[in-house]
Amino acid sequence: MSLKPTQLHTLRPDLDRAVLALKSNEVIGLPTETVYGLAASIESEKGLKKIFEIKERPFFDPLIVHVSTFKQAQSLTTNWSPLADYLARKFWPGPLTLILPKAKSVNPLITSGLDTVGIRMPAHDLALEIIKRLGHPVAAPSANKFTKMSPSRAEHVREAFPEVLTIDGGPCDVGVESTVIRVSDELIEVLRPGAITQEALANELKKWGQPVQIVRSISQASPGHFEHHYMPDVPLVILTEAALKKSWLKEVETKLNQSFIQPKRLDISSEPRLAARELYNEMRLTAESGADLIYVVKTESSSGGFWDAIWDRLTRAATLDLSNKQIT
Repeated sequence: MSLKPTQLHTLRPDLDRAVLALKSNEVIGLPTETVYGLAASIESEKGLKKIFEIKERPFFDPLIVHVSTFKQAQSLTTNWSPLADYLARKFWPGPLTLILPKAKSVNPLITSGLDTVGIRMPAHDLALEIIKRLGHPVAAPSANKFTKMSPSRAEHVREAFPEVLTIDGGPCDVGVESTVIRVSDELIEVLRPGAITQEALANELKKWGQPVQIVRSISQASPGHFEHHYMPDVPLVILTEAALKKSWLKEVETKLNQSFIQPKRLDISSEPRLAARELYNEMRLTAESGADLIYVVKTESSSGGFWDAIWDRLTRAATLDLSNKQIT
């Protein structure tokens, strides 16, 4: 999100309060282009602990560090390799997190004791301005209770954490969490899909001039790797179009050992960027509409590219995934 200088000036009191809170060992609701983050200064151990405490997040789930300059990013790792630099300059500011060997100065609370750290530069002027005024990076996981839906609007953060100062940067442009990749000299591992797709990475690497393999992988080095995550307050079921013509509800009730009176469909756009942008907000609105069950239909056309990130979130949010099962 790009703001005019006059808009930044108008928001100056809020930005000043946010920076003061970070310097005072507090956490804030930070707008980014992906989702809102719950941010603390990387130099405040009290602030970092508060992130885990109020999110009810386990300490073995690492945090992503958000920077406003390349110099800050380079200070966080022992190996800012030519390939890492190339990818950062192609995709930053933007929704790409690089997993790199951590510097000794990085608090182990941030990395969950691992020897790597996740780093990204958000594409949101308010986030960059706050980090710039603070003078050093912030750690910022999504601003939601652990395993619950991520927030794509300021009001989502305020509902979950009314005690936290949240800077309203408008609806998030991307709407789902960043792509996370682990970078080594000849291998890129996609640990979490996002708006920077595997195809986009491959296209850029064609210009790199050296062979680099790209693979999909799962690792504790990335946040959001748990089987169940991003879950709404009512059960979510994934179906196919064919299942809608059969007794899917009866099978769902049997499997979940629960009766449902008001199931509602989660309608998502056929255009993946629009679908992602509204995904978490639509999940919230559907859950709050009185539905006691949400179902979403996986179509053959909604696959590949950015759809991989959307279905990754929906699959982890689902109580039951019947999209790969024949319903009789």
